[in-house]
Amino acid sequence: MPTEFTPFLSLAGGALIGLAAVALMATHGRIAGITGILGAFLPGSGDSDWGWRIAFLIGMIAAPAAMMLVTGSMPQIQVPVSTTALVIGGFLVGIGATYGSGCTSGHGVCGISRLSPRSIVATLSFMATGGVTVFLVRHVFGG
Repeated sequence: MPTEFTPFLSLAGGALIGLAAVALMATHGRIAGITGILGAFLPGSGDSDWGWRIAFLIGMIAAPAAMMLVTGSMPQIQVPVSTTALVIGGFLVGIGATYGSGCTSGHGVCGISRLSPRSIVATLSFMATGGVTVFLVRHVFGG
């Protein structure tokens, strides 16, 4: 399954992610790590500043609708694995985000831009593990 080359949409998407991260840091002094934003809604988290978190999540959900208004079509999503594989992958990502004290958005987008050594190491670990996993699944196990 080839991936379509979309440099302008990719650049626009990356710029919007960066802008959202900078806006959140500038207005609330918070890092735009999605795991941390969602984690505040879990019982016992102790966070009570839900207003900006809800607005951030609404923006993430509304973005595909805005894309449809601009382009006339929804983004195409193709997932070449089973639902079981998605659930297992999501569970493993959740464990990694817990042990890594953050997710790819918090470490990769926000941490690296702040030159955080911990985030640089975490992001390198995410990328290396992802590369090894893809190689194993596609070439060793034949998935």
